[in-house]
Amino acid sequence: MKKFLDSKRAEFLEYLQKQRGYSDLTVKSYGEALSEAFNFIEVIDEKQHILLNLMPYRLHIATLNPKTISKKLSAIRSFASFLNEQKIKVILQADESIKVAKTLPKPIAHEHIMEALKHATLQERVVVLMLYTLGLRISELASLEIENIGSEWVRVRGKGNKERDIPLLEDVKKVLDEYLSNFMVKKYLFEKNGERLSENSLRYMITKVFSRVALKVTPHQLRHSYASSLLNGGAPIVDVSELLGHSSMATTQIYTKLGSALKQQNYNKAHPLCKDS
Repeated sequence: MKKFLDSKRAEFLEYLQKQRGYSDLTVKSYGEALSEAFNFIEVIDEKQHILLNLMPYRLHIATLNPKTISKKLSAIRSFASFLNEQKIKVILQADESIKVAKTLPKPIAHEHIMEALKHATLQERVVVLMLYTLGLRISELASLEIENIGSEWVRVRGKGNKERDIPLLEDVKKVLDEYLSNFMVKKYLFEKNGERLSENSLRYMITKVFSRVALKVTPHQLRHSYASSLLNGGAPIVDVSELLGHSSMATTQIYTKLGSALKQQNYNKAHPLCKDS
């Protein structure tokens, strides 16, 4: 079984580099984390799934700082998600999260997004616009059904099966209508051969679009950009939290810290005393 996981590890690293656009250094760190973990993880081949007991490995890395532990565990989770996407069912045991200090998200500047859209195909443009103007998670976009797209609102089913309505910009609706008249989709907004497109396929589109303007951008960064733009434009945090589908406003508050950081930068550039220092 470990030989099988080793072969899948090689496929996973190639996927990270070619489809997700990860840097050589990041791919190397993922590979090293998985190689180390495979020496300790207990692998149990059940009839209908593979069980990976992480406890022996967690005991091995227990003395490291929380951020390092979190990164190593994240590599294992990403690998497990990759296998599940390939219909190889993997269950992780002893997979409790490690609490680490939250870092500020890195939104993409509006002008960079608009520049990338100039080089995008119609389908790619719709993917980018839906993430950037609706603040969707990639899983929400992949499962978005046509019947839930109205003329002014989009109904999204998010985490915990909770539904929320998000305003649809008129310009985005025009692009959507053009897309729907060209692509004969039946149920989901993005389909191929009658099946909905996977999250990985949508991620790959984002990678391709922004690589044309020499940027590495993730779908989640577009969600960050949506939230940051609204808050910096004066939208109430309560409304932004609801639009993002956050279960707690505390999750949304990290974006207010980002807004404060931007205000500080603008202040430093604008105030005459800052210029003299």
